[in-house]
Amino acid sequence: MWWRVTIITLAYLLLGAHFMRYGQMFICAAYVGAPLLLMLKHSTLTRLLQIVLAVSALFVWGLSSYDYVQMRIAMDMPWYRLSAIMSLVTLFTVLASLCCNGLIAKWNKARSLA
Repeated sequence: MWWRVTIITLAYLLLGAHFMRYGQMFICAAYVGAPLLLMLKHSTLTRLLQIVLAVSALFVWGLSSYDYVQMRIAMDMPWYRLSAIMSLVTLFTVLASLCCNGLIAKWNKARSLA
């Protein structure tokens, strides 16, 4: 279970670093602080974190990837490696989103046994 929390936390830290790069400190702080909600061990909060990760994979990494690759193509620079890296970052965020399902199932099982 600790590895799921680690993957989710790393995905949120990566998203926070993306926003910090552009000087959006409030959004950065929200993403960096979001994994602290996992300490409450509530399935609704974990589902919310999962939805935010899934939406972020599409709208943050997907749109950024498109913009970066288009910029590279327009400048006649190599873009294949950038495309591969951004695809892996997006895939990692989706994987982190899927890790939330395991936490929710484990916490619901523990709650039903209690």
